[in-house]
Amino acid sequence: MGKTISCSVLLTLDTIISCFSLQFGTALDTITPSKSIKDPESIISQSGVFRLGFFCFANSSNRYVGILYHQIPVQTVVWVANRNKPVKDSSGILNISDDGNLVVLNGKAEILWSSKVKNLVPNATTAQLLDSGNLVLNNGVNSLWESFEDPSNAFLETMKISTDVKKGRKVEIKSWKSPDDPSDGNFSLSLEPFNIPEGAIWNNNQLYYRSGPWNGQKFIGVKIMHTVYLAGFYLVSDVKHQTYYVTYQYSNNSWLLYHELDSQGKLSERHWDAGKGEWISWYPLLQTDCDVYGKCGPFGMCDPTKRPICSCLKGFKPRNREEWSRGNWSSGCFRTTLLQCQRDNNNGSEAGQGDDGFLKLKMMKVPAFPDWSSVIYSECKEQCLKNCSCVAYAHDDGIGCMFWGPDLIDVQKFSTSGVDLYIRLPSSELDKGKSNKVIVITTVIAGIVVIAISALFLWCRMAKQRGRNKIWRQIEDVEENLIGAKLQQLPLFNFEELATATDNFHHTKKLGQGGFGPVYRGTLDDGKEIAVKRLSKASGQGLEEFKNEVVVISKLQHRNLVKLFGCCVEGEEKMLVYEYMPNKSLDAFLF
Repeated sequence: MGKTISCSVLLTLDTIISCFSLQFGTALDTITPSKSIKDPESIISQSGVFRLGFFCFANSSNRYVGILYHQIPVQTVVWVANRNKPVKDSSGILNISDDGNLVVLNGKAEILWSSKVKNLVPNATTAQLLDSGNLVLNNGVNSLWESFEDPSNAFLETMKISTDVKKGRKVEIKSWKSPDDPSDGNFSLSLEPFNIPEGAIWNNNQLYYRSGPWNGQKFIGVKIMHTVYLAGFYLVSDVKHQTYYVTYQYSNNSWLLYHELDSQGKLSERHWDAGKGEWISWYPLLQTDCDVYGKCGPFGMCDPTKRPICSCLKGFKPRNREEWSRGNWSSGCFRTTLLQCQRDNNNGSEAGQGDDGFLKLKMMKVPAFPDWSSVIYSECKEQCLKNCSCVAYAHDDGIGCMFWGPDLIDVQKFSTSGVDLYIRLPSSELDKGKSNKVIVITTVIAGIVVIAISALFLWCRMAKQRGRNKIWRQIEDVEENLIGAKLQQLPLFNFEELATATDNFHHTKKLGQGGFGPVYRGTLDDGKEIAVKRLSKASGQGLEEFKNEVVVISKLQHRNLVKLFGCCVEGEEKMLVYEYMPNKSLDAFLF
């Protein structure tokens, strides 16, 4: 029975042994039939980048065989052999078995893990740890098995995530169950050929995330992905043999960098920051809920900047309003008006009342499962219109035309990058958009006109009020300067009232003219006839003469003299209002 030793003690022993081996030049990067690894021993890659040996997690006695970064102080595991069957104590051993396979044994000689290669020649295989982090089992001529073909949760440089359709074989990254439990978790990362190859993250057997199609430079559904020249990624497709793989390699070999699929299904790039002494996570693929596959259901669109994040595409309505209102959008949306081609097919006719058209959506993550065509961009629209089951199309220079039908799922609005997506709609729905624009524009213009008229009315009212105030101030000034005149008792007429009474000072109403100005006959609203003496601007007389006449007429009260009814002082206008004398003045009888 093996002894149980704490993880911290074993880590210390492993560090001492590794340093001793390096110092005396006995470090090996290879396991042979005669050279095995016993806990806590390890082997180190030729340049000292990685080591292969036993390790454990804090507060656990479970022991695992794995590959770790060797030259950094933080334990960083990139591959685990016996991830689902840990050694329960420190009795573990990694060696080449009699049948030539690489195996992990416990103290009872039970096989906890094996490379499981068939038809090997005994005593003819070795296992070497490379500076890439790949553990390779070979027979001196060919590679028989590689850890890169059975990866854990880490995607290292030069590792290939691949799919062989004919053989039904995949190399995929598998998440851990938790940060301190390397057994297989729920998530996996794979390359899916589909009609156009895409990267995909699966939650058990359900599609959880998709990268969008590969265009020869990048996956067009990854917001933060640079081109192959910057990100180092490239994808190789052998359509004839139906094999596909994606890998990456950086030109700067001094970087410590890899990609990790964590236990929550998030894939992120991890870069070692020597200054901070820690790993920094960059560019996580899943940044918002919109990145989860099919969040808004068929014909739904996800926009992480909106609340709620899901909405139906134009021309569509929620299939289940009750679920939609509760934030469950998985049932998606349905088309409110049939396409013209659908109506024509239902009616058995070849012509309709209008043609189908397309609504352009900019900066979009394209929907899942597109069909592909090599036709040029200008022909994409016509090709889609020829097929009634085609409900949308898009174009990318590196791919060509992409078409979708009968559903659109996993549509997302990007804030940057993305492609233009054209959604097929009946002309009536497109006209609604135009009508709505007209209504909006008309409403805005009408609103502006109403506001302008209201402002003008308010301004006129305020101006009129200011005019009245000015009149009263002028009258007050006149009153202050009129000696003995009791203007407080003198009625005040406004200009509009007198203009109405004299038919706007019409020449037929003119009675005569003196040095002061013309005199007009007028009739007030109550029927009283008046004579209005209007100060002429050309008379040369001004406020003083106006004052004097008011003073004189006010002082003289006689039955044979004309009576002063009131006055008007408004702006430049100065007028006196007398009683009208139908029999003319006294001079007409005397002279």
